[in-house]
Parts: sequence; C-alpha cells; structure tokens
Amino acid sequence: MYENAFNSIEKALRAEEGIANELDYVEQTSWVLFLKYLHDLEGERRDRAELDGDDYTPIIDGQYRWDQWAAPKVNGEFDHNTARIGDDLVAFVDGELFPYLASFRQSATSASTIEYKIGEVFTELRNKFRSGYILRDVLGTIDGLAFNTQDQRHELSQLYETRIRRMGNAGRNGGEYYTPRPLIRAMIKVTDPQIGETIYDGAVGSAGFLCEAFEYMRGDNLSASDWQTLQTKTLYGQEKKGLAYIIGIMNMVLHGIETPNLVHSNSLNENVMDIQEKDRHDIILANPPFGGGERKEVQQNFPIRTGETAYLFLQHFIRKLRAGGRGAVVIKNTFLSNTDNASVALRKELLENCNLNTILDCPQGTFQGAGVKTVVLFFEKGAPTRDIWVYQLDPGRSLGKTNPLNDADLAEFVELQATKADSPKSWTINKGDLDEDTFDLSVKNPNTPEEAPLRTPEEIIADMLTRDAETAKILEDIRGML
Repeated sequence: MYENAFNSIEKALRAEEGIANELDYVEQTSWVLFLKYLHDLEGERRDRAELDGDDYTPIIDGQYRWDQWAAPKVNGEFDHNTARIGDDLVAFVDGELFPYLASFRQSATSASTIEYKIGEVFTELRNKFRSGYILRDVLGTIDGLAFNTQDQRHELSQLYETRIRRMGNAGRNGGEYYTPRPLIRAMIKVTDPQIGETIYDGAVGSAGFLCEAFEYMRGDNLSASDWQTLQTKTLYGQEKKGLAYIIGIMNMVLHGIETPNLVHSNSLNENVMDIQEKDRHDIILANPPFGGGERKEVQQNFPIRTGETAYLFLQHFIRKLRAGGRGAVVIKNTFLSNTDNASVALRKELLENCNLNTILDCPQGTFQGAGVKTVVLFFEKGAPTRDIWVYQLDPGRSLGKTNPLNDADLAEFVELQATKADSPKSWTINKGDLDEDTFDLSVKNPNTPEEAPLRTPEEIIADMLTRDAETAKILEDIRGML
C-alpha cells in the first residue's frame, strides 16, 4: 500500500513546476510527511493522557492542525466544502502555516524539545508547490498513511530510505546524503554500541548512522527505562546543511525516534580545545564530507590547520570521544599516504593518541557518484597504536548503481575483525615498522603475488625497433624467393 502511495506522490510531483529534481522531491515530501507524523503523534499522546486522567495540551492547534487544513473531514469523509484548494491552499501554506510553525523556534522552552525541531525545520524550509491542486492531491495521499504501528513506520522508513538513496545518487557527490547501509551496519557491528553509551555523528546528513544504530540497539527485551534512554539520551548529531538536517530529522522520526537530538549547526565552528568532558561521547560513527575548503577562521579552531574538511572533522571526532571511546569514520584513502604537512601530522596524532586497530579498505564504487576510494578507520581513544589490522574488501565484482554493496559482502570482514585474523584479504601492520617521518599507512596487500615490473619507455622502444628489424628481414627473404 505504501509503495503505491509513494509512487502516486512521485507521479504528482513530476507535474509540479516548482519541483525540479530528486532533492526537491525528498524535501517537499518530507515536510508534508512530518506534519502528518506530528498529527498522529499528537493523537497517541492525547489518548495516553486520557487513559492516565491527565489533560493534554496540543503542540499544533486551531486552524493549523492537520485535520483542519490538510484533511478536513465530516463523519470520516473528506469535507470538500471547507477544504482549501488551488491558490487559496498555497497562500495559506506560504502566508500562515509556515510562519506559524517557524515561530516555535522562538517559543520553545529548549533546543531538545519537539517544538524547537518543528521551528527549525520550518525556518529552513520553503514550500515549493506552486499548484494548490497538486498539493491537494499529495495531501490526500499522505493522509492515507498511518504511523501508528512499528510495522507501518518500518515500511515507511524503508521507502523513505530508497528516496534518500536516489537523491544521493542524483547529487554531485553520492556520499553527501547517502552512505551505503550495509557499510554502516558493518561499522556498527564492529563498534557494538550498548544501552547507556552515547553515539555521535557531527556530519549527520540523512542520519543513516543514527537510524541504523537505533535499530541495532532497540532489541525486543528492553526495559521501559532502557527504551527511554535509547529514545532520549543515546543518539546525537549535528548537521550544517538545511536540507540534510530536515531529511535527517524525518528519517529518525520514521524509524521511531520521537524527538531526534539533532542540532542544526556546523560542527567545525566549535573550537576543539574548548570541548569539555560533558560534551564527549562513547562512540563516533560518521562519514564526514571531504574536499571543500573551510574558511581561515574555521581552521583556527584546530591545532592542525588545513582546508580539507574531512581532516578537520577527524580532529573534531578524536576530541569528542571520551577516554576509552570507540570511533568508526569513513575518509578518503589518500589520507593514508598523502605527504603534505597536515596529512602527516594528523596520522601522527591519530596513531599516538588513539589505538587505530583496524583499517577497512573499500573498493571503487562503494559510494555511488563519488569518484574517490575510501577507507574506514576504527580506533579507540586513550592508548597509542601498536598493531593495525587491515582488511581489503573485494566483493569479487564491480560495484555500481545496479550492483551495490550488500551485507554479505561485509560478512567476512565483520567475522575476521573480532579476532583480527590474517587471511588472503587481511594482514597486520606493526606501528614500529612505519616510517617515522611520514607514518605512511598505504594499503598494500602482502598476500597478493608481486606483479611483474612495468618496462621503461626505452625498453619498449628498443623492443619495437628489434621487431621492426626482424619484420624487415623476413620481408626481404620473401622477396628473394619471388
């Protein structure tokens, strides 16, 4: 049912002139879904309060309630007489609904409340529907979606994830919005988060790491106290970009996290030397953006100054970890071998202040739309590195949009990582064997047979000349026989 609903929404949006691409599609679907989710959540809270004999004060009230403007009904049937449509609907959304919801940002009691999240979302968002008739069709379809059971939310979350993946593939950098979920799940299995620990992603994107960590930790046997801890005191994230922040909020909501602890902020604006113990976390899971070119004033927040965004994030993550904390961070594989001062200094800091216990070398095509190879760094804070276990992931096929990474591809890595066993795809590097000047960590599998060295240009030319001479002699011999 939900698949048909999403397809119907997509078909309607193709005719909407204000929506141009996959990014617009996910953004505009998100705010409508979000308001329907809030309406259902308010219904649950109202029912719970009645059972407990308590009064309930709605978050969204009056004409701004979903059942007043989006889907007014009489006796359970859509009320065509009171429903806004066409230009009237667009004018209400732009001129009244969005400003009302954006005002929650100022009136909320704290940034951790659902009211503040609503204000943040609708301060960032702009309605891109130009046709009130198309918007009315979309509202009608989404009104038929229910968020009441875990199965319903799971199906909706899977469909939403599919749209996020397509959006990531359509963007300039496939990894900007979408990290392959099999890779995320493998990183979570290795770090093995437990109830009572906090998890942080300072470049949260579509919140894939936090959503998958929630799924990993929720289980079927959690006590009420553990469930409350998982819901409210476990998953934390920050995101700089407005669209990604909104998508991250919606993705967490669809996975069953009622009030996501996401902050709309650039993590790199925080001076890492000012991070205190209360700001630290037990686990870091992240795929920070690379490239970029941060401003000089941002670089001042870090002891190793560089314009490479991923290097700044890695410094941020190291300092956001508690002593004994565990990190799993995706980064370009060039980090392992670059010889510039920042790369060398950052490798040295990582090796000396953390136990870099594992490097997962990912094949080309792991990230759709990204033209670089990546590695995942697994480390623990508080003790220097001694041995580094390296696993070279080789799924035995070329990865692409129609042949993406899957969980089976990473099963051997997860299994071997537990004991850090050597295999044809894995080996161990001793820190004492590294070059003390460069700390080069280049991935070169010692179990792979040595390839024959390439010939020099001089050798190739000499060989060609020899063959030409042999050919000329043969032709002369043939001529002599004629």
